[in-house]
Amino acid sequence: MFQKMLATGRAYPTFVLALPRVQAPEPGSTPNEENVAHEFYFMQWDLHPSPTVPSADPFVKSDTSSASNPASATVIFTPLQEYKLRQAFATPYLVLTLYTDLAASHGLVLLRGEITPSSTSGAGQERFMLSQEDAQLLAFSLQRFYLWNDGGDTAQSSQGERLLRTFHEKPEEFKWEELLEISKSII
Repeated sequence: MFQKMLATGRAYPTFVLALPRVQAPEPGSTPNEENVAHEFYFMQWDLHPSPTVPSADPFVKSDTSSASNPASATVIFTPLQEYKLRQAFATPYLVLTLYTDLAASHGLVLLRGEITPSSTSGAGQERFMLSQEDAQLLAFSLQRFYLWNDGGDTAQSSQGERLLRTFHEKPEEFKWEELLEISKSII
C-alpha cells in the first residue's frame, strides 16, 4: 500500500483537501447538510533518501546501498488560507512522517503524526492547531486520494483519482464542488 501511495505522491506532490466543519444549528432547527462548512487544506509530499537496512549485529556494516528500502516521506497539511498568506513560511497544522527503515526487513512502514501546538497554550493546558479527529480525517482523505482502487468503494476511489489527476493535469477543469462531495463521504 505504501509503494502505491508513494508512487502517486511522486507523480502528484501537492493537492487540496476539504475538511468538513459542522456548524451549530440555529436554535430549534435540526442539523443537516446546510450546517456543514468546509476548511480547505493544502497538502504537500516531501520525499527523503532511502534509509539503510538495519543489521542485528552491531559489528556488521549495514546495507549502505539503500536500494531495498523505499524512500521515506513526509506529508505536510496547512490551511489553504495560511498557505496563501505566508506560502513557504506557512505553519503546518499536521505533519505525517512515513518511516521506511523496516520496510525491507519486516515489511513495515511506520507512520507518525504530529499536530502543531497552538501559541495560546499555557499553564499546563496544551492546545493544538487541529483536533485529533480532524487530523484523522485529513489522514483518511490522504488515503482516499493517493491510494487508488484499494479497499472500500472503488467508485469513490476512482473519483478521487480523477480529481487528483485533473488538479495537476487540467487545472482549469478542476471543480472544488466535486471535492466537497467526496469529503462528505469521509465523515
